[in-house]
Amino acid sequence: MGVADVLYYSIHLQELRSIIQWKTWHNPVHEREPDKESVSLKVCFDFLDKTSRSFSAVIQELHPELLVPIALFYLILRGLDTIEDDMTIPIEKKDPLLRDFHKIIEKEGWSFNGNGPDEKDRELLVQFHYVIEEYRKIKPVYREIINDITLKMGVGMADYCKRAADGKESVVTIGDYDDYCFFVAGLVGIGLTRLFVESEFANPALKERPQLQISMGLFLQKTNIIRDVKEDWDDKRQFWPREIWSKHVSNFEDLFKPENKEAALNCSSEMVLNSLNHADECLFYLAGLKEQSVFNFAAIPQSMAVATLALVFRNPDIFKKNVKITKGLACQTMLDSTENFSKVCEVFRKFVRQIRKKNTPKDPNFLKISVACGKVEQFIESIFPSQSPQAVERAAQEARLSQDPDAVKAREDAKWDMIYMFIFVMGIILVLSTIMIGVAWFAGARFDLAAKQLKEGKFRSDTVQKVVNDKYDRGEL
Repeated sequence: MGVADVLYYSIHLQELRSIIQWKTWHNPVHEREPDKESVSLKVCFDFLDKTSRSFSAVIQELHPELLVPIALFYLILRGLDTIEDDMTIPIEKKDPLLRDFHKIIEKEGWSFNGNGPDEKDRELLVQFHYVIEEYRKIKPVYREIINDITLKMGVGMADYCKRAADGKESVVTIGDYDDYCFFVAGLVGIGLTRLFVESEFANPALKERPQLQISMGLFLQKTNIIRDVKEDWDDKRQFWPREIWSKHVSNFEDLFKPENKEAALNCSSEMVLNSLNHADECLFYLAGLKEQSVFNFAAIPQSMAVATLALVFRNPDIFKKNVKITKGLACQTMLDSTENFSKVCEVFRKFVRQIRKKNTPKDPNFLKISVACGKVEQFIESIFPSQSPQAVERAAQEARLSQDPDAVKAREDAKWDMIYMFIFVMGIILVLSTIMIGVAWFAGARFDLAAKQLKEGKFRSDTVQKVVNDKYDRGEL
């Protein structure tokens, strides 16, 4: 922890408390048993830690039935993504790798060392034979699901890369944007849902609601795309659709110029709005998960996403650097997201209200953003009403009375009656106090001695008595 962190948490004590609580009191629903794992599986979990520390933590707390299948699912898609992201691989080589990756993962002993030396997850593909070895051991039904999603994702990625290689703008319309996010994240939501239902850890009805499954992936992916806009631009990548940014600036690079700050903020607000439209469907989905570790696995990333969305909303820093929520806030969010569905709804409500508070009438999408925030709150209110029926009836009664002129006048008169009564009572107390003090003075009370003792800090009666005896003792007694 650096000096800046020490200074930050010395002011934000609640966040420091959340970090300590998470480290000290968080008990995983399930825990891995490394002693019972094969060498190749231990290597897989090592790569899981290296490629994504955040996802690794929640994956390793999953129920034993899904622990290995989901860990391998993540590593296989990470390997696919590593090929797609590597700009040093020529399209002639990349295209067939992406389209045939679902066949490759069935080949025993396959590995790949064709990534550029600077590709961060290069080593995963170099030792990919360990992943394949473990993949071949899991239940056939889980393998079928993983293979099917890998096929669809690989084809979608290949099409996207082909367009980019041909010099065509990859993300022009909002439809293109949704398609890209579907292939890289929405399909993950579909695959995970099939795994959850197959293991009987989710309501089977979720399989019949593909839009809910897709929204789970799109909400995460779109939030990350907004947050990472500067980092992607520095890497010569662009995912914000022209249909949105062209309303605000002439060229995409203009978003990063200080003189276009207001236009850039309005553009980012529209991107946040696009992402926020998936939030209520994510909550609907989470309500269908039955096993606690599966719920935690799905809920934590969604809660982190809505917290990130509140952070990046109308935040000019996203055009200067990669911004992230603080560790303290992340720990507090994870603590809240591992309790129950009601607490997750409260997390969403809290951050949606932050977005609404930062919303400004100067934004062209002010009303749409307000409606989107209201939609999320309305969904939560429909499941967990914030007021009892009696409280709602009282509020309605007060609202009706507020429209009645006679009732308004009566309340105003009652208010002044209370004010006059308070003044009268205080006046009586003042008069009585004055009379009592006067009577005591005439009877010989020495207020000067009392004041002197108070100044000297001698408050106890025995001390006062001793002083009086010493001063007025005549020796006759």
